[in-house]
Amino acid sequence: MKIKVNDLSQQASVFNQFMAEIRDVRVQTDSMRFRRNLERVGELMAYEISKTLAYETRAVSTPLGVSECSVLVEQPVLATILRAGLPLHQGFLNYFDRAENTFVSAYRIHHNDDDAFDVEVEYLASPDLNGKTVILCDPMLATGASMVLAYKALLERGTPRHIHVATVIASEQGILFVQKNMPAETTLWAGAVDKELTSRSYIVPGLGDAGDLAYGSKH
Repeated sequence: MKIKVNDLSQQASVFNQFMAEIRDVRVQTDSMRFRRNLERVGELMAYEISKTLAYETRAVSTPLGVSECSVLVEQPVLATILRAGLPLHQGFLNYFDRAENTFVSAYRIHHNDDDAFDVEVEYLASPDLNGKTVILCDPMLATGASMVLAYKALLERGTPRHIHVATVIASEQGILFVQKNMPAETTLWAGAVDKELTSRSYIVPGLGDAGDLAYGSKH
């Protein structure tokens, strides 16, 4: 079964306003605004993903009586690839505010001056993931290699019941790589899908380097 892809840019909503600001070079000069927009994208993605989760009815006491309310059976585990994923992660955490959290450090290692690179995972902090729903987020899904390696690293902490991959912008190539290398029990959520990927694996038109725009350039 092919992994389902949800492209949220295909819906007419205020979500697309936030996406426009995230991409806009004039707005990007304000790093605080950029981080907040990533956070807002995470919040709206959390709302969309919440529609797919399991609920139960629970009696809730009010000052004047009892209300039968539909509440989540369990909170998902929120997993993030550092560092660019942190504002997006916070958006999810604003809505799934009792969720357990997982953090993965993954980075590109470029070879000499050519375009070839490897992706290495060097750090993982995570609760037990056996049988749980995991939301794995990273703002940019370029080649898809970092996402797949992060998923494989998570398996050290158990096998999730279902994985939601959440990204702000995905390349078509990255989506295909995830579909080939992650289990069928995966759903992919993208704020937008772009067609082009450069020789150095940057998405075009994309938005640039999300980590640098959020937290400053690195050396």
